[in-house]
Amino acid sequence: MEKVFISIIERIAAQMPELSTVDEDYGQLETQEDTYPVTFPCALIGNIDSDWTNIGLGVQHSESFVTVRLAIDCYDDTHLSSGTYEKASERMLMAKKLYKSLQGFKCNKNTSQLVRVKSRDYSISGGIKIYETTFKFTLHDESARPE
Repeated sequence: MEKVFISIIERIAAQMPELSTVDEDYGQLETQEDTYPVTFPCALIGNIDSDWTNIGLGVQHSESFVTVRLAIDCYDDTHLSSGTYEKASERMLMAKKLYKSLQGFKCNKNTSQLVRVKSRDYSISGGIKIYETTFKFTLHDESARPE
């Protein structure tokens, strides 16, 4: 699974150089501190969830999910009369770019392509907007196969 994770990080970093942080999601946005331990915009990859089927002789097959969160600071006033409401559109376009960079991406020869199965957006304190996308893929794992 570590190869899948690394492939996703490298893909996002290559496709979206405008991101200041691409990292594993280990709760950086859920801190109780006044400042976040990341810089924005950032992409955080995590919450890998796999259901495994045993094929035999140390071989397993999974149906897996991975969640990617794009977090953007929203310091611009975006109501209609502000004249900067296009900033909201720019954030949505960045989320679309992240989705397009991963949709259909094949992490390695043992995985299927990533396919988006869920997306949502929400806000957290500090003026941070999060665009969250969950992708589904399968993985063929022979790492426990006897030699």
